[in-house]
Amino acid sequence: SSGAVGRVNISGDTYALVRDDPRFSFTHRGRVQAKGKGEMDMYFVDRA
Repeated sequence: SSGAVGRVNISGDTYALVRDDPRFSFTHRGRVQAKGKGEMDMYFVDRA
């Protein structure tokens, strides 16, 4: 797994759908190796 305990991890595709929603804030994790998908931009959701 490329996540972290107690954190919500989302892909760049999901981030693109929700990034402008004022209820959320995010931290870009950089490019992470995702099983079966190769390297992908990943984000932590900091506030919901």
